[in-house]
Amino acid sequence: MKPLYLVVITLLCAVAALAGAASAAPADVAVTSSSLDPPVLMKGDTGTLTVVIQNNGAETVAIRSARLYGSGVVPLSDSYASVGEIGAGNSKTFTFTVRADGGEGTFYPQFVLDFRDDGSLRHPVPVQVENTALSASVVGKPDAFAAGRTADITVRVGNPRPNAVSGVQVVPQGTNFTVTPSIAFVGGLAPDGSGTVVFNLTPAVETDVTFQVVWRNGINTHTADLVLPVAFGEDKRQADPVITNVEVTPEPGGYRIVGDVMNAGLESARSVLVTPGAPATPTDPFRVYVVGTLDPDDISSFEVTFKADVGTTEIPLVVEYRDDDGNRYTVTRPVDLGGTTAAPLDEREGEFPVAGIVVVVLVALGIAGAIYYSWRRT
Repeated sequence: MKPLYLVVITLLCAVAALAGAASAAPADVAVTSSSLDPPVLMKGDTGTLTVVIQNNGAETVAIRSARLYGSGVVPLSDSYASVGEIGAGNSKTFTFTVRADGGEGTFYPQFVLDFRDDGSLRHPVPVQVENTALSASVVGKPDAFAAGRTADITVRVGNPRPNAVSGVQVVPQGTNFTVTPSIAFVGGLAPDGSGTVVFNLTPAVETDVTFQVVWRNGINTHTADLVLPVAFGEDKRQADPVITNVEVTPEPGGYRIVGDVMNAGLESARSVLVTPGAPATPTDPFRVYVVGTLDPDDISSFEVTFKADVGTTEIPLVVEYRDDDGNRYTVTRPVDLGGTTAAPLDEREGEFPVAGIVVVVLVALGIAGAIYYSWRRT
């Protein structure tokens, strides 16, 4: 039988061996990976930092606590006050909520593991902060705007950031215009990716339209503004009716004008009408000549009739048309009557012609004379 002190010594060694197995190799515990969501923060952004450790040793290691601290990027969540043991070959994940409080650059907050029996592990975790915003540009618009005329505006949104963003939208803002759609959705954009959206804009007056780009970097919402000045002017593509081959012919009591009207513009002219303007007074049968639609480079003949006061040497021909949005436009072309004078009407506004009266009187006298001569012979 062994002496009592030998038994006690043996038990103490066994306990020491077991205690050593629980914390014998803290040096075998290492940080294997770290990740941030979103991968790159902007100043003021909140993100989720994940740190993974692994026990590469053959023994279980007891861990008292885990914490994160640093400047530039600060933790918002509490430390892990009680962690426990990590078995041989096992891994454990720690998650911290952090906020970027500093400027741009790469920051290294410290991840610290405190072991239960002795020592600690310190590991700097890289966190990138970059404030580059999404960019927006107008890649399609008319040469000039006009009141009440709808124009297509194409906006392109690009992502120059080193990480993907999500939920990208473009929202037109401002007054004195109508626009469809009211919000355009682009969706997610990868690094160096882009997307385009088209708006139908109808301004009432000259104004500024702000296209606000809204996107999310992780759970953080950001905006960027693109301002488009809307100034009125002549659209180089709009319809351009041109009158040619004009011939003026005097007629009894008025004039007749025949000619051609051609669309020299790059857009269609719809509901085209040709009519003589003041001081001319339109008359039947062609008070107004309906041409209809003139596509670019189309040509059509027309004919109008009118009367004008004595001494009138020039009258305007008025061409009225509409664009695809129903907006009305007019152009005028002066026409020289060429010194021609309208032939007199046989009957003008209810007055019996003097020549007619003379003829009737002569005929009546002749008839009366014949009757008188016949009566005398009888």
